[in-house]
Amino acid sequence: MRMMLRASLAASAAIMALTGPATAPLLAQEVTVEKPMADAPYWNASLPVEQRVEDLLARMTVEEKVAQIITVWNSKGDIQSEGDVFDPAKASKVYPDGIGQIARPSDRLGPSSPRVVPRRNIEDSSQSVIDAQKWAIEETRLGIPVLFHEESLHGFAAKDATAFPQSIGLASTWDPDLVREINDLIAGEVRARGVHLVLSPVVDVAREARWGRIEETFGEDPYLVGEMGVASVEGLTGPGTDRKLRDGQVMATLKHMTGHGQPESGTNVGPAQISERTLREMFFPPFEQVVTRTAIDAVMASYNEIDGIPSHSNSWLLNDVLRGEWGFRGAVVSDYYAIEDMARLHHIVADYKEAGELAINSGVDVDLPEGDGFENLATSVREGKVSMEALDTAVRRFLTMKFNAGLFDNPWPDLAKAKTSNGPEGVALARKAAEKSLVLLKNDGVLPLALPEAGRTKPTIAVIGPNADIARLGGYYGEPRASVTPLEGIRSLVGDRAKIVHSLGVEITKGDDDWWEDEVELGDPAENRRRIAEAVKVARNADTILLFIGDTEKTSREGWAEGHLGDRTSLDLVGEQNELFAELKKLGKPIVTVLINGRPPSYPTVAEEADAILETWYAGEQQGTAIADTLFGKVNPGGKLPVTVARNVGQLPHFYNHKPSARRGYLFDEVTPLYPFGYGLSYTTFEMSAPALSASTIAAGQPVTVTTTLTNTGDMAGDEVVQVYLRDVVSSVTRPVKELVGFERVTLQPGESRAVSIEIEPRSLMMWNRDMERVIEPGEFTVMVGPNSQDLQETTLTVEP
Repeated sequence: MRMMLRASLAASAAIMALTGPATAPLLAQEVTVEKPMADAPYWNASLPVEQRVEDLLARMTVEEKVAQIITVWNSKGDIQSEGDVFDPAKASKVYPDGIGQIARPSDRLGPSSPRVVPRRNIEDSSQSVIDAQKWAIEETRLGIPVLFHEESLHGFAAKDATAFPQSIGLASTWDPDLVREINDLIAGEVRARGVHLVLSPVVDVAREARWGRIEETFGEDPYLVGEMGVASVEGLTGPGTDRKLRDGQVMATLKHMTGHGQPESGTNVGPAQISERTLREMFFPPFEQVVTRTAIDAVMASYNEIDGIPSHSNSWLLNDVLRGEWGFRGAVVSDYYAIEDMARLHHIVADYKEAGELAINSGVDVDLPEGDGFENLATSVREGKVSMEALDTAVRRFLTMKFNAGLFDNPWPDLAKAKTSNGPEGVALARKAAEKSLVLLKNDGVLPLALPEAGRTKPTIAVIGPNADIARLGGYYGEPRASVTPLEGIRSLVGDRAKIVHSLGVEITKGDDDWWEDEVELGDPAENRRRIAEAVKVARNADTILLFIGDTEKTSREGWAEGHLGDRTSLDLVGEQNELFAELKKLGKPIVTVLINGRPPSYPTVAEEADAILETWYAGEQQGTAIADTLFGKVNPGGKLPVTVARNVGQLPHFYNHKPSARRGYLFDEVTPLYPFGYGLSYTTFEMSAPALSASTIAAGQPVTVTTTLTNTGDMAGDEVVQVYLRDVVSSVTRPVKELVGFERVTLQPGESRAVSIEIEPRSLMMWNRDMERVIEPGEFTVMVGPNSQDLQETTLTVEP
């Protein structure tokens, strides 16, 4: 039996009733489809999700079950006609049992650079979703809709979507409310195009600065990462733990479970030589916080191995810890091609078939981004290598996601809303995020720059460097309608009140700086030295030099294959950038160095000799405006580092929450960092009073509140981040010298004071004892408060049994 299903969209939507060819334009206000078995309980939206899932599962063949837990990305071309249009006939031939997921409908084809194969526009992307959903509902036996997923690490990675600062920049805001607001806007842009799942956020704790993916993380501290991760998921899915997806929201995917942020030698996918204690103390907490506090529906396993066990085969990790200890009820999805990696990279199975068997038996439910790992599961079930129960469990989890997403009731895009993507609201939020992400690392008084009144002598400002006239967005980037380069932002702000001169200085990498491109070749040294001479000539008569240096999207990135590398052995500037700085320094002009990069800024020569340093990371589409406003004092920088900055590679790994026996010292070098975790300056000054506790003695399991009075002692409004740290004075196992347990970003006017109270939760007093039990050991704790992890005032807390 088949019945007509009409899914009404917003009254202003411009989506046609697709009863004609798949290539018909979007014109009408509803999508009309016929669904099979219309009187079956699984179509009844009034029934509980569990009942609908079980009804559908009972009707499925083994092949249909397997089809649900595989994905299509590489093979998009096999189901598309000329012009990259979805072709129902081809889809029925290649995937007669249906398709569980389709990756990235904004992409025309599979893994390819959007600069080589341009992404779909909003209309085409929405149409592609509708065409595929009509086919899935009308042309497959059970009519199971497709779940589409996209990337949204720091904005929807699609054409005409808002681009926000890269994750490490968002972490530098120390503002979970802002991160929540950003992800809510991202969710709206994604959902309007008919996509219900995104592959973000990343909550890997990053403790390896050579690792190219450090830009994708919220930094090195498990508490900060956890709070930012929770805020991200609440923005994407909505607050609370109800897994039924709300209008305008999307499901989130927690990445990557786990240990991924400290790979051996800093190379992506490398082994994570991490003990269970360190996993539980440092790497597990952000995942646990998100799982227990939000409606997270998907967790992605990590590429790496821990103690010889790749995560996609680690039943202890995925079942005992994730599902058992933390109560996760959603689906575990593979990282891209990671199931196959167990055969071709880790060599723990002979082929992809065995890899798929091992993965599903270990707790992985869905194969991304293609079906090579799971495509033989039907055979494996018949051979007894995979039980029907294991297959049903995986399919049940994935179908539950589909029902919770509302795909069986209304899977359609809202074109009218989609067309508002990257509109004024998004642009304004991107600008706000960029402003709050900037970190002032050094200032001898040259900043903020002053501009004369009209009619006065115009100063000359030299804007120099390879990152001055480009808006670098970082990895997993989207394509905003417009972006602002730093040079454009400066020119727009300054107008005719100063003379702006510009020179490239050096070329960091040859050709296109596309993150997707495999080959990375540094600029020609001889040609760069010619450019340096030209830059010196341009800057010779300038009053101030603004030098924009750092990385490109190719010099620090995800190294996802031997032919696509992104990790480095050095933390310093690549190419001839240090030479450019040295030659400009000889001019005797004030030099303000603006860092545009994705890794911690370990540039010791620049750190010592620049007059001011502003860390901007990859600050999104509005970076030019935010940077200009900050350099000239319209914005007072208030960001703080979410990572420790090492002086050199020899100090690695270098993180603030180390154990007491670490950092004893080196011959001929410093043990201290170049910049400590939590560090960041302001154009104003602040004073923070000694911390006061709501109670100096508490019982184990009780919270305690620490209060400090913060005063803006300068003459400019500004932001300070009050940071609270804790240390267990004597413990049965070694504990970190300090751990972040709370923070709050505060804005104060000149002369304003405010009492800032931050609660220390009982979880922050807990530890894993010698028997690997989570306990609070009675005794003394040192409570520390300050503007960073180094400059702290202390008081003592006693915890009684």
